[in-house]
Amino acid sequence: MLPSLFERSLEFKRFNKYNRTSKFLIILKLKLISQKQNFPNRIEIKFKLGRLVLNHSTNIEGLIPILQKLALQNNIKTITPAVISRARGRSSKLIIRLSVKTINGYKAIARKGNTAQEVFISTELSKDELKEIIDLYN
Repeated sequence: MLPSLFERSLEFKRFNKYNRTSKFLIILKLKLISQKQNFPNRIEIKFKLGRLVLNHSTNIEGLIPILQKLALQNNIKTITPAVISRARGRSSKLIIRLSVKTINGYKAIARKGNTAQEVFISTELSKDELKEIIDLYN
């Protein structure tokens, strides 16, 4: 027997990968699951969704999943991967490091191998708070 249309629409596999709507639907599904469980001390959580801008067709391998998780954090408005360039040194794994403060957030550098990519993060967080969040995903 096939699942109903509503159940099929909430399957994680069917979501568009980097879509803002998919984040909303994931949160909605989690809320529905928590209501079915009838948790006694249910806490209302309000999410302000961040946005991941995908302008480039190429990005450093493994960067986008990390940026998706970052975009789900509170007070992060937009994340924009930018210019890819070559670096002199060599990094064995993907490392994201905060670089410079910009007008509405910070610029970060993502490095893997001898490739570096700029990532602009629009946020109201302080540099220390943002650095702690990024270190969780490094």
